[in-house]
Amino acid sequence: MSLVWQLATRFRRAKQANGFVSFISASSTFGIGLGCFVLILLLSVMNGFQRELEQRLLAFIPHGELYAVSSQGIENWPQAIERFSQHNSVEKVQPYAKLTGMLQKARQMKAVELTALEPDIASSDALFDYIDDEVKQRYTTDKDAVILGKSIAEQLKLEVGDTVQLLIPTVTDDLTFVAPQTIWLTYVGSFSLGGELDNRVGFMPLKTAVEKLNISHGAQGLRFQLSTPFQARQVMRELGYSFEQAVYISDWTRTQGHLYQDIQLVRLIVYIALVLVIAVACFNIVSGLVMTVAEKKSSIGILMTMGLSANKVRMTFMLQGLLNGCIGVAVGTAVGVITALNLTDWITSIERLLGVSLLSGDIYFVNFLPTELHWQDVMITAVIALILSLISTLYPANKAAKLSPAKALS
Repeated sequence: MSLVWQLATRFRRAKQANGFVSFISASSTFGIGLGCFVLILLLSVMNGFQRELEQRLLAFIPHGELYAVSSQGIENWPQAIERFSQHNSVEKVQPYAKLTGMLQKARQMKAVELTALEPDIASSDALFDYIDDEVKQRYTTDKDAVILGKSIAEQLKLEVGDTVQLLIPTVTDDLTFVAPQTIWLTYVGSFSLGGELDNRVGFMPLKTAVEKLNISHGAQGLRFQLSTPFQARQVMRELGYSFEQAVYISDWTRTQGHLYQDIQLVRLIVYIALVLVIAVACFNIVSGLVMTVAEKKSSIGILMTMGLSANKVRMTFMLQGLLNGCIGVAVGTAVGVITALNLTDWITSIERLLGVSLLSGDIYFVNFLPTELHWQDVMITAVIALILSLISTLYPANKAAKLSPAKALS
């Protein structure tokens, strides 16, 4: 093996004397390194978006909902909560009601979707991590309190303590038009999660909503936080089908699932595209080795005449080509890991320096570029690049091993 190593390194050093062969070799190394670097970096960014989706958005919105078909609400919901709480995948269950209507302040109007929650239960929920303690206090003490998304409050130019009017459409059996129901609420504060949620959602106390909507059972539905949010569809159907009362079943994938699907689609496209980039770079290894074999044909013939076996000739050129791949993988992986670990801080510094924002919080659910490095992504990327590099050496190495000493020296 030491002889094979010495021959491979000597052929590699001698190859640098030929400018064109040296350029082909360097381009293959650079291409492999660049592919590894970009693949690791983009996968880390996708991991970061998925982390923020799970920790930020899915901590705020319910993972699943069961809401009654009957206008009277969920029967015996305290007992239902106690039973559902024993399910392995359920972390928390809350009663709720939902109101959709127009919020009016003076001449300004805004369509909103208000979720009514029990203040004592909701104050300990993860969604209230985005709300100031002072706002929480007002929400728990004022029975007519309303907390709105930041964009809604800005559009209506609301100040804490302002009274707003919620207009709710009234549905009749004969579909005749009647005046909308009016609920007067007191604005006590706002939250900012980012994206479209800030522009359309808010919260109010459950008791007030139940009284205004005439829900006799005290809750329109149950909302769930699950320990396995990415299995919400299966879990919610299991819970819904086992429930005695007729209910509608919903989960977060119906409303926000497009975000998760977009992340997975981009991840797949990135993986395919950049693996192909690495494969194309590896083709340069083939070109470089083929030219090296043609250039060193006489040297190979002499070595084989002196007793060097065809297998060792093959291993020599395989090792020579693999060295290019290893250097590219090592450098690209190292730079990719360092960049992925520091990208968020670097981008934030550049944004502050230039006074620009890469991601707008009004559009996206995050206003920064998140990254999260997964070492399995690094290992898979490196292994794929090395395998492709090794495969690229097979043809020229076999061609060198099949050389006839007589023809090579003629």
